[in-house]
Amino acid sequence: MEQAKVYYTDLRAKLGTNLLQKLEKLIRTAGIGDIDMEKKLVAIKIHFGEPGNLSYLRPNYAKVVADVVKSLGGVPFLTDCNTLYPGRRKNALEHIDAAYENGFSPFSTGCNVIIADGLRGNDDVEVPVQGGEYVQAAKIGRAIMDADVFLSLSHFKGHEVAGFGGAIKNIGMGCGSRRGKMEQHNDGKPKVRAKRCVGCRQCAKQCAQDAISYGEDKKAVIDPDKCVGCGRCIGACNFDAIRTRDDIANALLNRKMAEYAKAVVDGRPHFHISLVIDVSPYCDCHGENDLPILPDVGMFASFDPVALDQACVDACLKQQPIPGSLLDERMHAEDFVDHHDHFVNTTPESEWESCLEHAEKIGLGTRKYELIKV
Repeated sequence: MEQAKVYYTDLRAKLGTNLLQKLEKLIRTAGIGDIDMEKKLVAIKIHFGEPGNLSYLRPNYAKVVADVVKSLGGVPFLTDCNTLYPGRRKNALEHIDAAYENGFSPFSTGCNVIIADGLRGNDDVEVPVQGGEYVQAAKIGRAIMDADVFLSLSHFKGHEVAGFGGAIKNIGMGCGSRRGKMEQHNDGKPKVRAKRCVGCRQCAKQCAQDAISYGEDKKAVIDPDKCVGCGRCIGACNFDAIRTRDDIANALLNRKMAEYAKAVVDGRPHFHISLVIDVSPYCDCHGENDLPILPDVGMFASFDPVALDQACVDACLKQQPIPGSLLDERMHAEDFVDHHDHFVNTTPESEWESCLEHAEKIGLGTRKYELIKV
């Protein structure tokens, strides 16, 4: 496969220019206008952020993308699917309320918000995965599959299971319905390392399946029959007491995620944008966000989501950790083992590279790219 083109712009905004103008210039230069959008329904997949988290993408960026779509004759809508875990986005009504609270409304973005898998997260479509090895039919939110054109607008940051969350995670995991998310997660059921557990009960507060209980010793215990493997408890634990049972579970999750992403984009026009800003160590699904682990880098766009993720992670690995961040803290721990990778150093059990390797293998895109600065 030939190398893909990835377009990039930095975050310098000199007098008379702002970042929203730079984003529009970036995506137009990257070729979004080559897509026929005339009278087409255009899904813009974005993470609205869990209320309490302040590192999610500002709705101003979504408005830029929606306005460009409208200028090209398209009919855009912002979309996401419901979550597996407790919080404000587990059904469509609460999810829309959360989106509005975080600034994503028709008035601020110029387009409607639609929760793709319906009221309770079970309105999905089974989509065959061409070349899939782990998933025969991905369970994708119906509204996403009903769209004529698919765009992704991703916040590139760390992730407690996947290593980082970029375009492929935004598409693959984000477009899966509740049962689709469960299918992707079900190889990654975690276990508790009792010696590290302090009985703080933060993990149980994050479990929607009531799978975590406490013994007489006040140590957490996870019931694997109830657990769906969503990984929220891993991110909630401040004492590194919870890890996956299977050493390859995170790699399996990433490979399934790549297959889900392929199901979403196959057979229709698609285009992808990632903003490497506020690089928090964990997902925007949390109702809080930690100090960024890396400095802001820039904005990236491509027709190839694999090349886009590779370009973003390469740019991040060139940065220096932010003093006082979780990454910096881990690097100064007595038992630190340097993996020469900021995302693995932040979450040692994560395995991001398996996602890109498998995505390339099944034809989602290529890891080879030409970086073009705008």
